[in-house]
Amino acid sequence: MKKGTKERMLILTGNYGDGHIQVAQAIQDAMQIRFPHMEPVIIDFMEWVHPYMNHLSRNVYLQAVKTFPQVYGYLYQKTRRQNTLSYIIKTVFSTGIGRMMKLINEIQPAIVVCTFPLAAGVMSKLKSYGSIDIHTVTIITDHTDHSSWIYPYTDQYIVGSRSVRDSLIQLGVEETRIADTGIPIRPQFSQSIEREKTAKKYGLDPHMPTVLVMGGGCGMIGDGSSTIQKFDLLSQPVQFIIVCGHNEKLRMKLNESLKISKHRIYLTGYINYVHELMAISDIMITKPGGVTTFEAIAMELPMLLCKPIPGQEQDNAKFLVRSGVAIHAETSGDLTERLSELLDDAKLLQHMIENTKQFHPKESAFASLEVIFGTIAMNNRSSEIKICS
Repeated sequence: MKKGTKERMLILTGNYGDGHIQVAQAIQDAMQIRFPHMEPVIIDFMEWVHPYMNHLSRNVYLQAVKTFPQVYGYLYQKTRRQNTLSYIIKTVFSTGIGRMMKLINEIQPAIVVCTFPLAAGVMSKLKSYGSIDIHTVTIITDHTDHSSWIYPYTDQYIVGSRSVRDSLIQLGVEETRIADTGIPIRPQFSQSIEREKTAKKYGLDPHMPTVLVMGGGCGMIGDGSSTIQKFDLLSQPVQFIIVCGHNEKLRMKLNESLKISKHRIYLTGYINYVHELMAISDIMITKPGGVTTFEAIAMELPMLLCKPIPGQEQDNAKFLVRSGVAIHAETSGDLTERLSELLDDAKLLQHMIENTKQFHPKESAFASLEVIFGTIAMNNRSSEIKICS
């Protein structure tokens, strides 16, 4: 790196679900506030390493998870622990050594942060070959553990809770290599937002029971249109904010089918002001992605979880229900019934809000950076020792 330029942090992420990218952006945003002397560089790992296959492989993955969730769940559970199958899968997917080395030489980072498991795998392989000696930090973006995140040459793991930390220890990761700071979330989820003013900003009633419906970046929530239409069975009028993400087909379908709804509807596609919608909502209906649910915890927003995909989403759901910040609708059929129960039980909602306070998500991105920069300092000390010796 040229003299006088900022030291760089390379953040490797992947667009297989929005969570990995959201965590990368959270680290970038927090760095610009707290550590402006460093330059964050975010790279989509799959797009860089496999530019010709990335779009196809991403679509195949998302369709497979949506169409054959039980198969995905079976493979997820079979590879939860390190075994022959998990080793084979890691070997198959840890390709792209040459292009990764080219990126490292171009960026010359002081440290590498991975929010995507395949990126952590390639970094570990490069280190095992002796090709690089750069400290590597992996941020796990769910409320659970899995062997796909674990590699021998990862220097530090950042996890969302003590339970994930304990699980990693059981997987053989040294306790000193794990920091349970919480999943990093963007700084805007730490802000205090005035409900009445913000609701009026979007033409909504600040005094009406408000339910935020999230389906993830791809807008996959329950059975889509039919699930939302069942909300007309609720006895009281409710204000629904429905975020369809990138699913434009669903948004257009709902826009037509909900014209005769007795409820007040605010319908949108992919947005960058979710924090404001969370701030004016009383309940959030969502699939249990790790990052979105941690953002909701930061906003003290009770959750109703719907149809988690077998695998990490089921693990996330169990963690959130056990923590008392969410309840789980087992099927799309009882989603409306569970929502009705929550809307009628102010005491339960308040109890769920209180349970969110056991976590400390508002500072999670900054706490993660303290761990990361501690790793850089440790690396520098090790280098000085080697030079002196």
